[in-house]
Amino acid sequence: MAEENFDTRDDGDEASALHSDQRPISHLPFIITLVALLLYFAFQTLSLLTERANLGSVKSNQDGALQEAQKVQSQFRLLVSKTGELADQGHAGAKMIMEGLQRQGIGFAPETKTPAKSEPSAPAKNESKAAK
Repeated sequence: MAEENFDTRDDGDEASALHSDQRPISHLPFIITLVALLLYFAFQTLSLLTERANLGSVKSNQDGALQEAQKVQSQFRLLVSKTGELADQGHAGAKMIMEGLQRQGIGFAPETKTPAKSEPSAPAKNESKAAK
């Protein structure tokens, strides 16, 4: 029996000897990977914030030009509408200008000021709504 106990002690000693011979598990590769990921995400965040600031400044620089373009567009619409009114009154030059604008796709559709046409269509819409 003493020999059996001695054998188990040897097995236990060998197992503990194997554990003592092995180096402790190093977390260095995992730590390096985490630091690399942290640096990557920090760089990407900084790049995105810089790009966002640049886009904001570009937008603010364009606001003045946009307001000027809207002003010119409203003036052009007013000019075309007044020219259209002259063309409706029979002015030959205004008709020629409006035809040229319409060929280029710039002109606006002439307004029809016939109340007789608009009145019958309005009750028809109301009747169809009432029928539903």
